[in-house]
Amino acid sequence: MSKRKSGLNVHGILLLDKRLGVSSNKALQEVRRLFNANKAGHTGSLDPLATGLLPLCFGEATKVSGMMLDDDKRYAVTIQLGVMTDTGDAEGVVLETKPVPPLNLEQIHTCLQHFTGDCEQVPPMYSALKHNGKKLYELAREGITVDRKARHIKLYELKLIAFANDQLSLEVFCSKGTYIRSLAEDIGHYFDCGGTVTVLRRLQAGQFQLTDAHTIEQLTTMTTQELHACLMAVDKPLQTIPAVLLSDEQATAIQYGQTIHYDSEQLGSVRLYHQKLFLGLGEMALNGKLAPKKLFNLLD
Repeated sequence: MSKRKSGLNVHGILLLDKRLGVSSNKALQEVRRLFNANKAGHTGSLDPLATGLLPLCFGEATKVSGMMLDDDKRYAVTIQLGVMTDTGDAEGVVLETKPVPPLNLEQIHTCLQHFTGDCEQVPPMYSALKHNGKKLYELAREGITVDRKARHIKLYELKLIAFANDQLSLEVFCSKGTYIRSLAEDIGHYFDCGGTVTVLRRLQAGQFQLTDAHTIEQLTTMTTQELHACLMAVDKPLQTIPAVLLSDEQATAIQYGQTIHYDSEQLGSVRLYHQKLFLGLGEMALNGKLAPKKLFNLLD
């Protein structure tokens, strides 16, 4: 996330179709310059090799970016069997090649079924996870390998799209924290030949779809008005949270950080609105008390 004082207070979410060969941060900065936005962040990095859906948050929308990291994701991936690289994808150095055994569709479906569901996955060394305060990929570039704890993930769906020339094309629907590069390596090990990612494209993140995303080429041709028309409301990712409508007096109290009485059977997190203005998130308690939890300022 970054700021610059000379920019504008732009609030909203834009869906970017990230192009091949650029980092998520570089893609973010390109779009931020188009909006001349003060504050911006992205939700869930895509490697330079990866393309596809990258939600970008501007202004007050950065306050919901952390929640969006928890969203399930859908990817299209192509795995080259018989090749192992140090990064788990085609950008890495080839460590070993092995012959791919003859495979039929039944064997492939059995493999995919084996990995579908709840499982433990060891994150790759080339990742942004930290070890003793240092990112794993920084250690990996120094030739250092450390033990990584397996993490619980869920692969909801592994769909075979194509298999030809030892390349396995899949559609993967998975939980947060899933590394597709690790999945590719695990599938390769299953067939005792290794595997590495050659193509990766994010199709979906939570409720957001790639079909609604814009490329940088499209955005650069737009007028300021057209750019702002691409922004989705800050509360768009929060639609599954119940909403409550506040009176003038209640809204004022909440915005001052005060707990109020609110007659509702709803418990837990709620979205707060005054007329049509989204104020933020609150917490409803059993005693009818409504407390502000995270407030937004969308008027500047």
